[in-house]
Amino acid sequence: MSENVTLPKQQGSGTGTDRGEPLLRVEDLKMHFPIYGGFPIKRKVGAVKAVDGVDLSVFGGESLGLVGESGCGKSTTGRLVTRLLEPTGGKITYAGQDITHAGRGQLAPIRSEIQMIFQDPYSSLNPRQTVGTIIKSPMEVNGINPPGGRDHKVRELLEIVGLNPEHFNRFPHEFSGGQRQRIGVARALALQPKLIVADEPVSALDVSIQAQVVNLLQKVQEEMGIAFLFIAHDLAVVRHFSQRVAVMYLGKIVEIADRDSLYSRPRHPYTHALLSAVPEADVDSGKKERIRLSGDVPSPIMPPSGCRFRTRCWKAQDKCATDEPPLVRVSGNREGHLTACHFPEEPTTERTEDVILDPALAALEERHDAED
Repeated sequence: MSENVTLPKQQGSGTGTDRGEPLLRVEDLKMHFPIYGGFPIKRKVGAVKAVDGVDLSVFGGESLGLVGESGCGKSTTGRLVTRLLEPTGGKITYAGQDITHAGRGQLAPIRSEIQMIFQDPYSSLNPRQTVGTIIKSPMEVNGINPPGGRDHKVRELLEIVGLNPEHFNRFPHEFSGGQRQRIGVARALALQPKLIVADEPVSALDVSIQAQVVNLLQKVQEEMGIAFLFIAHDLAVVRHFSQRVAVMYLGKIVEIADRDSLYSRPRHPYTHALLSAVPEADVDSGKKERIRLSGDVPSPIMPPSGCRFRTRCWKAQDKCATDEPPLVRVSGNREGHLTACHFPEEPTTERTEDVILDPALAALEERHDAED
């Protein structure tokens, strides 16, 4: 990012400390995709419960990370928040206004305040349009005429995201993946939004480029006061970027906490297992356990009863199969640290030995040790 460019401060945005009312509130949000079958007359035979009762809040000026395995419903949640999808149930409140089922007319003034950065920088840009047209289009659609004109604003945005303003007339195929994602960031900033949903914005990029894009987003978030819903599966990236983190499993939020509390004192077994998979630079620095879960994630068509993680959880008991654990604050947790578990983990990630939940894997490792 060019050092001589000053980012405009967002009006009316919080810092994440003086919170007040959240900018975005999601309550019991659901998205069920119908499954049709039968011949010759097709009828609904089931539904994929991609998102099934999500509760979360994003405050002005803060970044909330949303993490979980592939297929857990993270990206679908992001598209529901931006109203690219119509929710099956629940409630979405933005700046005190219910936008759950708002029509095009009601959403028109809000569209400019909620923008999205997509995962794939190669397919999210129109190959037939120049960079200038891509970034300028949102301003044209919303009838915005910035001082100096739209072309001047586009060149200013290109400089903000670290690109050459002279590239105004180039096409997307002339740029690398990291540069294309910067173009996507510039397009999202064109309307000076209050909330940006970043759907795995660096997962398709090389590791060396990921850091540049994440640092760019962090600079934008801090200086412009924009709130972020940062969707990712890379826990290291989320820890660097987000002040709070929500962990998602099979369509539900299982834990929400501030960054330090969640990474150092996870209370849900699934969060514990996720963190145990994060590679450490110094393997001798501590006794961090490795938890390798058995089996695959259950089908979202017929999720397990009670707690959805119980089929892979080493702490599961009979109660877990009959009662669904609510997302609540557990005794001993910090304020704002919420966990959906009947038997929350001890607040530590250190043990003296590994926990291997897959019997086949355990037997294989025993045989390997015997041969050595």
